[in-house]
Amino acid sequence: MDAAISLDDLGILLVEPSAMQRRVICDQLTAAGIHTLEAVETAREALNRMRSFVPDLIITSLYLPDADAHELFALMQKDPRLADVAKMVVSSEQKRENLEAVRQAGVLALLPKPFGRKDLERALATTLAYLTHEELDLQLYDITTLRVLVVDDSRMARKHLTRVLQQIGVEQIDEAVDGSEGIRCLEQASYDLVVTDYNMPVMDGEALVNHIRQSAGYSHIPIMMVTSEDESRLASVRQAGVSAICDKPFEVSQVRQLLVSLLEPEAI
Repeated sequence: MDAAISLDDLGILLVEPSAMQRRVICDQLTAAGIHTLEAVETAREALNRMRSFVPDLIITSLYLPDADAHELFALMQKDPRLADVAKMVVSSEQKRENLEAVRQAGVLALLPKPFGRKDLERALATTLAYLTHEELDLQLYDITTLRVLVVDDSRMARKHLTRVLQQIGVEQIDEAVDGSEGIRCLEQASYDLVVTDYNMPVMDGEALVNHIRQSAGYSHIPIMMVTSEDESRLASVRQAGVSAICDKPFEVSQVRQLLVSLLEPEAI
């Protein structure tokens, strides 16, 4: 996608088992300016349709007759043509634990069911920002030489974060599956930024933050935590010395702003 992408260019596949909901959501998308739109009922139909129509964005209900949304996303990851398709979920689900799997899958937005016009417009704007390559302009750094370490146990989450960083111009990105592997990376290379998840096996994000801040060699490195944890569980992480916290799902514009604040605080 080039920098001139607009709603007119966006191709969307909607996956919604309810005929009434499909009609309502399609009407809302059309009213918002979407012209290329197809709709199916099941995960199997979605995968079959994407063999010939690769959308820019897939919008799916959380629960489908033959799969949950995160299971559909996992199947998409196995197809190189579909791995980078932007993802959005529509759901009336209120329990955080039932939404965790799709958050970890790198969804751009979680839309409530039913959702309003402003919810949809914001989600579509987030999608356009995700698909648009716009290099971050920094005064103190050349964004193309910035070296970033992404630490997350979810392969899909790492891929999503990497894609967002690449879209703003970051070219040198290393990945680690947990805090322990992240430390090994830090011992072997110099980084300008660490982006980490909170919940990980072996060594979680809080332990990683503590280790970095207590290590003379790299205690200065800015750390951005990307997490779906609620605020009550993040107080100790802030105390440990995390530089910034970003929600899952996140907006690309938020990541851009946080990177500027972390790397060039005097410019804020």
